Amino acid sequence: MRTLILFRHGKSDWDAPYATDHERPLATRGRDAAKTMGRLLAQTDEVPELAISSSAIRARDTLQIAARAGKWASSIRVDAALYEASADAVLHWLHALEESPASLLLTGHEPTWSDLAGRLIGHAIVRVPTGAMLRIDLDRDSWRAVE
Repeated sequence: MRTLILFRHGKSDWDAPYATDHERPLATRGRDAAKTMGRLLAQTDEVPELAISSSAIRARDTLQIAARAGKWASSIRVDAALYEASADAVLHWLHALEESPASLLLTGHEPTWSDLAGRLIGHAIVRVPTGAMLRIDLDRDSWRAVE
């Protein structure tokens, strides 16, 4: 069994100064949501073994704030491949994942998370709002076997 938690970055600050979409920061509301979600995972004993974020500032900050607020002991890293990736690209990325954690949290973006979640649960229509998480339990022995 593998558990995948998809975490959409918190609300971003469209009015802040930034040069590219990649550099757009979190709004106060996004930081607050990240703290809440980090604590929630800790309180429900759902902290992942491994947490990986898109390289976009708003995604990286969301994950770092959540992990600090929840006092997670997870391994955490950033991977540029998750920024602007399609659902297909994320599936290929999962298949190539060198680590084999039973639980994995990915922090990223729309519309990828909704598309990926919908595919993984049977071609459903899913909408992942900012700051939200969803957990998908996959009856697979490895990430390579996830379809």
